[in-house]
Amino acid sequence: MTSHETRPARGDAGGALELADDRIVAGRAADGDTVAFAILVRRYTPMMRAYVRRILPGTADVDDVVQDAFITAWEKLPGLDEPATVKSWLMRITSRKAVDRIRASRPSDDIDAVEPEAPSNATPPRVVEARVGVAELSRALGELPDDQRRCWVLREYGGYSYEEIADELDLPTSTVRGLLARARKSIIMRMEQWR
Repeated sequence: MTSHETRPARGDAGGALELADDRIVAGRAADGDTVAFAILVRRYTPMMRAYVRRILPGTADVDDVVQDAFITAWEKLPGLDEPATVKSWLMRITSRKAVDRIRASRPSDDIDAVEPEAPSNATPPRVVEARVGVAELSRALGELPDDQRRCWVLREYGGYSYEEIADELDLPTSTVRGLLARARKSIIMRMEQWR
């Protein structure tokens, strides 16, 4: 078998593997079964894309982030302890990739993505002040610890509830509340001059 050929689905009749639960499909994919991994890609791409769109609204990076997440997943899948948890595991990878994309973007990208259109009566100095404020917010976010930043982005950009964030990041809700409180305090202190 060459490196370009896919491994057969181990004798499954027709689409039986397509109908199998995550534990079986992820287990086979972890063993190097590219057909099983393709099933995971088909199964979870729509959900991952929708999730990334909530975190990175108005950007063309959605497909790139999802692709990066699947590349990482393929590389790390053999280390997944419990194949039945592949869905939440994929979403954590996707979350990290989306937050990394925000972190790596230039402040001007953040301004375009975050700043609402200026009203027609906005004066140039006010527009510049707003842009500088958004750039400062971007820098403040970049300085937060990863867990605080992920929670803040999911809450403020994604509109997620505390429970949804806890599910997404596999953390207790009380931890999410604490991380958000610390993130908000840091951002408020950093942004005090822009109030």
